[in-house]
Amino acid sequence: MSWTDGDYNRDSRRKAAQYVRMSTEHQRYSTENQSDAIALYAKERGYVIVETYSDAGKSGLQIKGRDGLTQLLTDIQAGQADFKTVLVYDISRWGRFQDADESAYYEYICKRAGISIEYCAEQFENDGSPVSTIVKGVKRAMAGEYSRELSQKVFAGQSRLIEIGYRQGGAPGFGLRRMLIDEAGKQKGILTRGEHKSIQTDRVTLVPGPDNEISVVNAIFHSFVKDGQTETMIAADLNAKGIKTDLDRDWTPSVIRQLLSNEKYIGNNIWNRKSFKLKKRHIRNAPHSWVRSDGAFEAIVDAELFAAARAIFATKARRYSDEEMLDGLRDALETHGFLSGVVINETKALPSSGVYQSRFGSLLRAYKLVGFTPDTDYRYIAINKHLRKVHSRVIRNVVDGVAQNGGHVQQDANSNLLRINHEFSASVVIARCRQTNAGSYRWNIRLDTGLVPDITVVVRMDQTNEAPLDYYLLPTADMTLSNLRLSQNNGLSLDAYRFDDLTHFFAICERTSVLEIA
Repeated sequence: MSWTDGDYNRDSRRKAAQYVRMSTEHQRYSTENQSDAIALYAKERGYVIVETYSDAGKSGLQIKGRDGLTQLLTDIQAGQADFKTVLVYDISRWGRFQDADESAYYEYICKRAGISIEYCAEQFENDGSPVSTIVKGVKRAMAGEYSRELSQKVFAGQSRLIEIGYRQGGAPGFGLRRMLIDEAGKQKGILTRGEHKSIQTDRVTLVPGPDNEISVVNAIFHSFVKDGQTETMIAADLNAKGIKTDLDRDWTPSVIRQLLSNEKYIGNNIWNRKSFKLKKRHIRNAPHSWVRSDGAFEAIVDAELFAAARAIFATKARRYSDEEMLDGLRDALETHGFLSGVVINETKALPSSGVYQSRFGSLLRAYKLVGFTPDTDYRYIAINKHLRKVHSRVIRNVVDGVAQNGGHVQQDANSNLLRINHEFSASVVIARCRQTNAGSYRWNIRLDTGLVPDITVVVRMDQTNEAPLDYYLLPTADMTLSNLRLSQNNGLSLDAYRFDDLTHFFAICERTSVLEIA
């Protein structure tokens, strides 16, 4: 059917938009193939395609990250759509939503605005008839079920590879390297940082790294087990010697702790500690759900030394009675002459300061129970010193968290301003807790207006200024004042930006791989 310009302008009902989506480059129907099929359908039905919305390399499990579909719905709801029909290859291209009602909801948004959806490759007309409604509902459920079944198959395949000793993603760690091996098990070479296998049948395993790194790893274990040094002391010693991590960063207590507790150093291959199936929330799995293969790699740490480190962690993690905790605190007070969060954390026989805070409500109350009253001047200096460490640690956690979610961070060495994904900037501010004469608590915040960050991450410290209480993500565009004073409750205008952790911030920075499963 041929259309002249006059026909095209007179009958706007024949104008159509097309929506195309694919999850990976390996799918049978690429966006180009979908467009070809849609073009043929449009020609047969007398449609003229005036707009294209595309999501290439995007999973259909959720609408998050699908800019094409989001823009389509936005244009329709805003009344900016110069078409009356949206052409989609099939129901699975619209989405493999795990809740079929979600797929129906997005279609209903279009229908409510007078825009119809037509599925070009389906064997039914999407005309609202009882038959089409039933078939469409079944197809939506099948699209979601396909992803669930595929997820189970992929998980089973990955589990099998782990069990026979192959590595499934992730950095090798300090002292180890990723070795590429072919289908026959022959080594092909070391993969450097950022390199990946290019042949489907190739596999990756871990091998010992350079001798100097292996020596450092063993020195860390000996310092922790034999010399009784804490993670903080070990990290400080390595940094003083100018030794960097495998990511060319300074050592932190958390990095030391991860190294001391990771079984890959004794040759064990462990996977599925955390999972993120079907685009749902990240969950931490119980040990019985882990997939493991003992002795999969060559060990670079003695098993007995590793077991001793694990026993120390188990001692610190065990459940102490209130009296045991207070007795240990009294011993620490007698030994050092004063108490602080740093003293507690570096005393091997004591649980962490966070455990004391959780058990007794605050460190100050625990101090009071053992007869210790902190000197005001001393505490002020110690707190300021501690907050500077907290600031560095939070920045490092932000950088690591963004990287783990697929994002990229550039940090200004002078201002510590973070540039994330080349899209927006963020500044980290620590808000110290102060108690008023009336006994209430206040947090004074001075925003980095000179840096003009897009978002300020405010870390509000707890009553003892030992650990973060919560986080505020403050967009500069919404802040009219450069100085804020927070109380325990601040109303919706500020507390709408409050979060218990940085999960929401990392979600903002998250990037989706183009190789995700549909």
